[in-house]
Amino acid sequence: MKEIVLINITGPDRPGLTAAITGILARENVKILDIGQAVIHDTLSFGILVEMAGEGSSDVLKDVLFRGYELDQQVRFTPVSPEEYGRWVTGQGKPRHIVTLLARRITAEHIARVSAITARYQLNIDHIDRLSGRIPEGLPADQGKGCIEFSVRGEPADPAALRADFLAIAQELNVDIAFQQDSIFRRNRRLVVFDMDSTLIDAEVIDELAKAAGVGEQVAAITERAMRGELDFKASFRERMALLKGLPVTVLEEIGQSLRLTEGAETLIAQLRRLGYKTAILSGGFAYFAEQLQRRLGIDYVYANALPVVDGLVTGEVQEPIVDGQRKADLLRELAQREGISLEQTIAVGDGANDLPMLAIAGLGVAFRAKPLVKQSAKQAISTLGLDGILYLMGFRDREG
Repeated sequence: MKEIVLINITGPDRPGLTAAITGILARENVKILDIGQAVIHDTLSFGILVEMAGEGSSDVLKDVLFRGYELDQQVRFTPVSPEEYGRWVTGQGKPRHIVTLLARRITAEHIARVSAITARYQLNIDHIDRLSGRIPEGLPADQGKGCIEFSVRGEPADPAALRADFLAIAQELNVDIAFQQDSIFRRNRRLVVFDMDSTLIDAEVIDELAKAAGVGEQVAAITERAMRGELDFKASFRERMALLKGLPVTVLEEIGQSLRLTEGAETLIAQLRRLGYKTAILSGGFAYFAEQLQRRLGIDYVYANALPVVDGLVTGEVQEPIVDGQRKADLLRELAQREGISLEQTIAVGDGANDLPMLAIAGLGVAFRAKPLVKQSAKQAISTLGLDGILYLMGFRDREG
């Protein structure tokens, strides 16, 4: 008669332990049904689900116990009934999702609240992994990066309610929580497109130009309403452009030199280039500044609005087509087709209401430090970390950088 046994081994991690234990099992031709191992602070947790013949099984387990004792390990055996094993096998067909928790510092409360929500929606946690690097002592609280990834099994009855619960505790605890399907596309995206203003750079360029033109408050008010989705982007863009008429071109050079990249932007783009991803800027801002970023960061494609200049002065006129929300979505489709990939293999990142159309159709749409309306409408959001936090949503670990 065959027996199924779960062997759990815990103790100090040391080389050769796995070989020693499986070597004993191999002598009796034991079948391995499942295996997993994790090491936390040099402490090993090792599990093997085995099937063995009834005859001689006690001798095998006795040898494992003695070898474990010699290696300073605690060994526990748990019999598994055919019914329990059958339920486990049946569970492998259930959908899987990834819950990603991001914060400057991960606390027990963060994990407790996230895991409570997954349990409430009948999602079983299969694995918990740390994707972020080890944080040295003494690092200022605003400079840390923490990321914990939960692999969960099951399908929530109400995905919208689940996301709403995650968003609520994210706002309460000042963390970010992403929930996405664990599919073959997750680590197989090929194209990442970015908004520019307040996404790749830490400014709204049109507001900076307006300050130089002496119409800063007027333009900033229009920009804010457009970002919140209260104004049609094309109409607001024409209105703001008209207010810039007569601005000297020398001001563009000064502002271009003063623009700062957002936290993590340079790291993210460099890593994407290293991994062979294509990148693009799809901006409702100006091509003059987007092309500067393209040269600086090595961006592959740039689509942005023209800033007409005649005799050294900004004309205030608008050239079609205006890159608004719908145009961004259309450009994302065109670039995916040009690269020969599906939309599921694309990532879109932006902060304003005019970014929502492209965030909605991308395989991974990320609202970055966005207004409340945009955060609620986007698939995922990052507000606590820099742009390089997107690498965590893609499943990459710091040590892979």
